[in-house]
Parts: sequence; structure tokens; C-alpha cells
Amino acid sequence: MVNEVRVNIGGRDLVLENGRVARQADGSVLARYGDTVVLATACVDRKPTVKDFIPLTVDYREYTYSAGKIPGGFFKREGRPSEREVLVSRLTDRPIRPLLPEGWSNETQIITLVMSADSENDPDVIGVVGASAALSLSPIPFAGPIGAVRVGLLEGRLVANPTVAEQKTSRLNIVVAGTATGIVMVEAGALEVTEDTIIDALEFAHAEIRKIVAAIDELRAKAGAEKLPAPVVPFDQELYDRLSQDYRARLEDYLDTSKYPKRESYVRADALKAEWLATIPETEVDRRKLADRAFETLRERIFRDTVLIQRQRPDRRAFDQVRPIACEVGILPRVHGSALFTRGETQALATATLGTKEDMQRLDLLFEEEAFKRFMLHYNFPPFSVGEVKRLGSPGRREVGHGALAERALLSLVPSNADFPYAIRVVSDILESNGSSSMATVCGGSLALMDAGVPIRSACAGIAMGLVTGEEGRYSILTDIAGAEDHYGDMDFKVAGTREGVTSLQMDIKVTNVSIPMMREALAQARKARLEILDIMDRTIASPRTQVSVYAPRLITLTIPTDKIRDLIGPGGKKIRAITESTGAKIDVLDDGTVHIYSTDGASGDAAFRMVSDVTAVPETGKTYLGKVVRLAEFGAFVELFPGTDGLLHISEVADHRIKNVRDELKEGDQVMVKVLSIEGNRIRLSRRAVLRDQRDKQQHAPQSHEPQPSS
Repeated sequence: MVNEVRVNIGGRDLVLENGRVARQADGSVLARYGDTVVLATACVDRKPTVKDFIPLTVDYREYTYSAGKIPGGFFKREGRPSEREVLVSRLTDRPIRPLLPEGWSNETQIITLVMSADSENDPDVIGVVGASAALSLSPIPFAGPIGAVRVGLLEGRLVANPTVAEQKTSRLNIVVAGTATGIVMVEAGALEVTEDTIIDALEFAHAEIRKIVAAIDELRAKAGAEKLPAPVVPFDQELYDRLSQDYRARLEDYLDTSKYPKRESYVRADALKAEWLATIPETEVDRRKLADRAFETLRERIFRDTVLIQRQRPDRRAFDQVRPIACEVGILPRVHGSALFTRGETQALATATLGTKEDMQRLDLLFEEEAFKRFMLHYNFPPFSVGEVKRLGSPGRREVGHGALAERALLSLVPSNADFPYAIRVVSDILESNGSSSMATVCGGSLALMDAGVPIRSACAGIAMGLVTGEEGRYSILTDIAGAEDHYGDMDFKVAGTREGVTSLQMDIKVTNVSIPMMREALAQARKARLEILDIMDRTIASPRTQVSVYAPRLITLTIPTDKIRDLIGPGGKKIRAITESTGAKIDVLDDGTVHIYSTDGASGDAAFRMVSDVTAVPETGKTYLGKVVRLAEFGAFVELFPGTDGLLHISEVADHRIKNVRDELKEGDQVMVKVLSIEGNRIRLSRRAVLRDQRDKQQHAPQSHEPQPSS
């Protein structure tokens, strides 16, 4: 039986359908918005695993056939997920994971496939809604449903699910996911918008989300399956009471990071845990598991009691206090720009590298034939940053996500290609980590760009905010959260921006009782911290350097007539390739006739500039040029002004007297000064006689010397 519901979002119908396709999945929904269609499925293994974390896997894939395209490259089928697919998979995972029950250990998989893409409606938020609906129809005990909506800001007006074209002109691009009662996830990029605008967008989005949740509830009433029982997490109160009585005081002391650095605090707590577990015989495996759970529960309760009741943080900072910050720039001698940003026990080494058009990343997108990414930010999290021993592999989903967040924060501040025609790559290597390395990346990246001489519009800083909620409406908002505050807290709220406003935002919430006033307070507290950090960064480097590094490509820009582009490139690229090979410079030619010459030294750049100028030069009437005689005829000589550009020097214009034979005055290979008399189409009339006459006139009108002559 086919079931269908529809809801109007942003002036278009969102249609959710079940029962026609993918019927063997535990839950499946075909979501349609315009002509964009996404299939979302949810499946669960009925046998629990022994894993101590929620085994949820989310995969999002964009089939190129959905947009009527064939994959590029040698292999004509989809391969490893693209960066965008990884980011949308995370976008789906983040609001769903907190709503699965504690102790859930059944392998769970969500797959969303883009089946049709209409180039107007972005499938990412449709995939999140589809995944929520599929979970709601499945036997999986999911505390949803959730809805998701994108909000844009067009000409001062908030718009739900703006089209792909509208997103390019929107001052705000914010994706919000939530339940009927609260927001659980936010992902945003912005052009320095105010905190009040962010709050307005969240309220606007939540009104749309409630409509989507109601539609999913309606579909679940029609086709939903009976839910599996939520796991009962075993807990031994007697063990917990004994642990609390005998070990709480020591554990509270070890968790005080104002006394112990992070590493020492963890080592002491782990040793105390081993001491506690040693009181349980190894043969009592189940009881040891309960003892382990009791210890972790006590650890969390100490944290929450310290924050909510004692009104203290683990490191005894004030709730709105930022950890000590140190900034350095130019620390690596041969890179184009570098910065070391240290905040407490979090440290990011950021480097900026300038390249040419050839260094831009080519993107294979659903909605565009060909696109290039000019600004790239890559984030690396080596295991030594947290004192661990792990395999150093390719970037994982977390690293891709953190890099994308920092890239979004800085992207709107980077100058346009017309003003600064370089490809730009920022790399952030996290050397130490204890909370919010992604926001350290934003700060370090901003400093590195300035050190590299990139004329960014403004410095940018980021801060991570936390929230701890309790009974009777108690809550505490924490500025610049450390690792434990992130792990045990209820919210991770990252805000990046300039002095003028927010450029990037990411929020993940573990509870659904976070109110709009709480978010408003968190944003205000984040702004205060952001301005403090910017003040410190400004004392290190207040504005971009006026010159790029001597090791960066030297840039020379010139403009040529568009009809000369073909001459510069040559047949099959022969001419431009010859110039680059002979000079070592790189040359980019734009459609409007702008030519960028990149070189590593002045000599090669100047040589390339001369060669490009010679190939593309256009003679002007009335100007004099040094030409080369390339052919003689009875009626005159053909003189090459520039490579590929010849003019006719008629016999009557060869000399300032009458001649019978051109060969009496000229021979092939002679260099002669000629003046352009006229240009008619491709015919250029030259005169040597006019040059000789001009020279004679100058001599006649030159001032006479009145110095006394020596006597005989």
C-alpha cells in the first residue's frame, strides 16, 4: 500500500511517500521537493553488539544520473564519496544520533540516495527529512521525528529553502534541524550578519520544522512499524553508592584541571578507575562492567554538580572567561604565510600557500558543468595532539567537517579573483587539543592569510560555547569549552566571525529543551569572547602584509584584446606552451582578455611579459615601431612589427627622396623604424619617410648652443 503526505515549505510542496520502493528496508521514504527526489532508507540488525557506543552509520550519495550527467574521469561510475557527500552524511548524522536511546547497540544504517536533481532544490536538507521519516517508520526506537530546513536572507527577507541560485546571493545560509519542541542542530555560513539576525532565522526555521514533523507523524500513523524496545541500561545503585563514598573526594580532586594539566588529570583518573575495578574479581565480568559504568556516571555527575550547584568549571575559570592565548606569525621561513595559535592546551599551526589557476580544485557538481574551488582549507588532527598512538591515515569525516566549518568562516573574507588572482590553500595542523581545535583553526588561518599578504577584508576569530542543563530550569553557559565540558555538556556551539558579525556557525545539542533565550544568551557571550580574541590577534598582526612572500609566485597582470587570445594560445596551445617552457612562468588567460603571469623570480616573469606583449601587441595609428624587413617586392617591403603582425612599407614611403628600386635602400633582415599611417582591417600602412622627416624636424628645432668657441 502506498502512503503519501505533503506539506508546503517555502512555497513548494514537500512530498513524503512510502510503500512503493525499497519495501524490504526496515523503513523507506521517497522524498520529493520540486523535481528533486531522494530515497532514504533505515535498516537495523536485530542482534545487539557488544559495542559501548551507538553503532550508527549514515551514508549520503549523489548519483550523477540524477542530473543527467555521466561521471568524469577514467572510471565512469561513482567512486569514493566526495567531500560534499561526506559533509551531508554528517549533516544527517548529527541531529539523529542524540535521539537514539542510551545503550542502543544494534547496528543501524541510514542510506540516502539522490535519484533526481532539478538544479533548483538542494537535495541535502531533503535527505535529512527523508532519513528522519525512514527512521520514524522503522522499528528503530527513535525519539524523533525531526525536520530540517535551510533559511536564506534575501534583500532583508528570510526565505525557507532558497533555490541553489538564490543561495549564491543570500547573506545567510543556515540549515536547522529540530524536533517539535526544540532545535538540535544548526549549520550556517554568513556574510557578517548580526546575532539578532541569527536568532530570527532560528525562530523562523523552527516554525517550518514543526510543519515537517507533523507531516512525518501523519505518515507514521499510516504506515509506521511497531518499535523495538529501547534497551534498559543496567545500573547497580549499591555499587555506585560505595564508589561515591570511597572515591568521590579523590576523583573530584583529580578532575580539577586548575591543579592538574589535562594529561595528568586523565592519567590520575584512569589510575583511580583501575584501583576501583581491582576491588571486583576478574571472574565477575558483568559486575566489573557495572562498576565501570558506575565510575563513568560518577565522573559525569561530579562535572554537572560542579558547574550547576557549585557554579565552578573544572579549571576554575569564570563561565565567560577565555583561556590564555598566544599568537605568532611568520614562524616557518620558506612557506608563504604561517601562524601558531595557542589557546590553553589547544594549539593550531596554520599555513597559507598561494598558487595559480592550475592549483585550483576542480569540482564535479550535480548542478554545474564545471566548477573550480579557489580557496581551500584543510584540517589535520594527528594522534599525537592528544597523546595517543594511532595509525596516521587519510582524513576522516570529522577532519573533513572541521575543515569545512573553518573554511566557511574565512571564505567570505577572501578577496575576489579579480582583485587577488591566486589560488589559496590554508592547512591547519592541530599540534595540541583540549577543546575547539576547529575554532583555533579559524584564528590561526586568519593570521596565516594576513602573514601571506592576502588582503582579507577583516580578521576572523572563533569560539566554542557550551551548555549544561539541570533540574528546576538550572543551566550554565560556558565560554571556550575544554574537552570535558564538550564531552559531558549538553551543547557544542561554535561561532566564528569578525567585529562586524557572524561568518560561520555550528551547533549540536544533546537535549531538546534548549530555548531561544538560551541561544540568544550564548550568542551574546560568544560575541564578547570573539572581540577579546580579535584584540589579541590584532596585537600580533593588525592588517595583511602589503607584499606577498618572496617565495610565492610573482604576479604580473596585463590585458590583451580578446581577438588576440587565439594568437597567444596558438594552435593546440603551442604558442603559450612554448612561452611557459622557455621562461618557466605560468600563464593564465581569462575570457575577458586578462592575462596573469606567475613566476618564481623577476627575470622569468619579465621575459614572459615581453613575449606575451610581443605576441598580442596591437599597432596604433601614429605610433613609431622598430620593425624587421621580412620580404621585398617591386612595390615595397613587408615589415614585421610584432610576431605575426606585418605591415606594408610602400616604395614611396621608404625614403625621403624618390627611389627606383627598394633593394637600393633595404634588404631582408634589416631593422627599420617605421610609423603607422593607417590601419584598415588587417592592412597596415607604414612609412619610413615620415620617421626620417620627424627626426630632421627635431634636429632643426633643437636649441642652439651659445657657448664661446675657442680662439685660433
